[in-house]
Amino acid sequence: MNKVHPSAEAAIFDLFEGATVMVGGFGLCGIPENLIEAVRAKGTRHLTVISNNAGVEGFGTGRWLESRQIRKIIGTYIGDNKLYEELVMKGELEAELIPQGTFSERMRAGGAGIPAFYTPTGVGTVVAKGKEVREFDGRLYLLEHALKADFALVKAWKGDRWGNLVYRKTARNFNPMMATAARVTIAEVEKIVELGALDPEAIVTPGIYVDRIIQGPHFTKRIERRTVRKRT
Repeated sequence: MNKVHPSAEAAIFDLFEGATVMVGGFGLCGIPENLIEAVRAKGTRHLTVISNNAGVEGFGTGRWLESRQIRKIIGTYIGDNKLYEELVMKGELEAELIPQGTFSERMRAGGAGIPAFYTPTGVGTVVAKGKEVREFDGRLYLLEHALKADFALVKAWKGDRWGNLVYRKTARNFNPMMATAARVTIAEVEKIVELGALDPEAIVTPGIYVDRIIQGPHFTKRIERRTVRKRT
């Protein structure tokens, strides 16, 4: 089975209006840069995006904010994206902020077929609003529901034509969990290798979870700001 597609544009051919899309990455680390740009060019709108954050101005999923393709973001923080904050404050963008550990576990549950779970994180805060609270062994827990998506756009270091994926260091982040929790998972890799070239012990995402794979033509691998004040 050959899951390799010739381009990012070809791999997202069936992305539809109003879809829920998971996008891998932590900040600007390990993001599917080329797939993000392909979605921007396609112009698909009213997306619900499940991503740790929304990139920065001019890069990452921040590009989708600029083109007003996102209806709602489910993530953990607003971060450095000023436009994200402005759109939320104006009521033009819906945002659901989740504690980062809960965010991870909700996606893991979605991929594992677990509909919901209890966690103590968020009890007694705004996070608990509208959620079931139960007591176990004298401690209160919130009921959190699994996160699943129509599409997952993930970034890996290497992959083969069957879709087996290997990640590189911190660029692994949320990508493996997202790969398991979507109806269609599209992987972007830096290098596609021959079958058998990947060390089986190093494969994090087995090809059974991956529907399509592309080799990105270029990666800028930007980093986020390292300082918040101008140096004197």
